[in-house]
Amino acid sequence: MDYTLVTGTRNWSTWSLRAWLALKSAGISFEEILVPLRRPESAELIARQSPSARVPILRIKDGGIESVVFDSLAICETIAERHSSAGLWPDDPEARGLARSYSAEMHSGFLALREALPMDFARNLPAPPIDETVEVEISRIQEAWRYALSRYGGNGGFLFGRFSIADCMYAPVVSRFQTYGIPMSDEIKEYAARMMALPEMQEWLAGAEREIEEGLPDQWLVDMVRNAR
Repeated sequence: MDYTLVTGTRNWSTWSLRAWLALKSAGISFEEILVPLRRPESAELIARQSPSARVPILRIKDGGIESVVFDSLAICETIAERHSSAGLWPDDPEARGLARSYSAEMHSGFLALREALPMDFARNLPAPPIDETVEVEISRIQEAWRYALSRYGGNGGFLFGRFSIADCMYAPVVSRFQTYGIPMSDEIKEYAARMMALPEMQEWLAGAEREIEEGLPDQWLVDMVRNAR
């Protein structure tokens, strides 16, 4: 089985980070095609990989069958289904149901936070003015984390014990809280530190730092996509 994941600029592409973490944490080998975002040609380059014209995109070759999965949560679910031994969802049915609920809430919600605090993974930036709507969303996220950690986090230190899709879904929020210096309780700070210390998160950070050092967009990224199968 061969996987190719099409992702966007590391500093900005929250949805790409989620799918990428799921594949990495499951120990799955995959080819990556990185598309520079916020370019006139970005949509065209992504559309060559998938009709959704959005990243991430997972292309799967399984024997003679080729398939395409788009949308981060759909990709995570696909990986969990095809590689059940990776344990991307909790084993306990109650914990698994809550982990799925948390993941879906992140997938469809917190729009004010996303707009006010865009991901800029490798930078530390001053926090912009935060209105009441964003404050409510920050409080909801941190309370959800606190509850999951207090109930399930003792066996591994992540939201539901071992690292799961729920952690993948909230990884960009962890980075946002770090970037903008959002206040956190000690328990939440420790969780955020564990997330940022993961080898996979450090690898993503190294890529994001490279983007800054070399300047965006890198023409080789554009050429890679144009020449991709």
